[in-house]
Amino acid sequence: MGERKGVNKYYPPDFNPEKHGSLNRYHNSHPLRERARKLSQGILVIRFEMPYNIWCDGCKNHIGMGVRYNAEKKKVGNYYTTPIYRFRMKCHLCVNYIEMQTDPANCDYVIVSGAQRKEERWDMAANEQVLTTEHEKKQRLEADAMFRLEHGEADRSALKKALPTLSHIQEAQSAWKDDFALNSMLRRRFRPTRTSRNS
Repeated sequence: MGERKGVNKYYPPDFNPEKHGSLNRYHNSHPLRERARKLSQGILVIRFEMPYNIWCDGCKNHIGMGVRYNAEKKKVGNYYTTPIYRFRMKCHLCVNYIEMQTDPANCDYVIVSGAQRKEERWDMAANEQVLTTEHEKKQRLEADAMFRLEHGEADRSALKKALPTLSHIQEAQSAWKDDFALNSMLRRRFRPTRTSRNS
């Protein structure tokens, strides 16, 4: 639909490029059309995709991750230099409004009102995943040499503990590395059975 608007431009007979500049200015419309109707209030209408599963507070229905909405996007603050945006959208099953906002500190979205998150989060440390370093810890690592030394020792001990598992994974991956040789070996093995079936 966007390409239809972009390609087929009708220039009226009274259109003057020096006077009007663009067709948008001639028609007194914004290039984003309906999406920019609340731009004077700092609100832009965007297409928002649900980042996780939630329960609507209005109708108590489940809304799955990936469901898309026309949401009003508004800047509500900053986390250091990263802007924090709030998204307001209407539930497609009822009249309830759901508000969510970005959480740059935790690389996540937070529900402000209108819904509850379906708890499917897990502890990263329990799953032995790589944890993000908190801002205070980063500052302390930069400033305190003794803390940096202790932290380095903890990292080295964690690496020693994980080395057998890592080497096992690398061996398993290297066994499948040359897929052409494996494929030709399988073809050689099955070729005699296939020719005997055909004859």
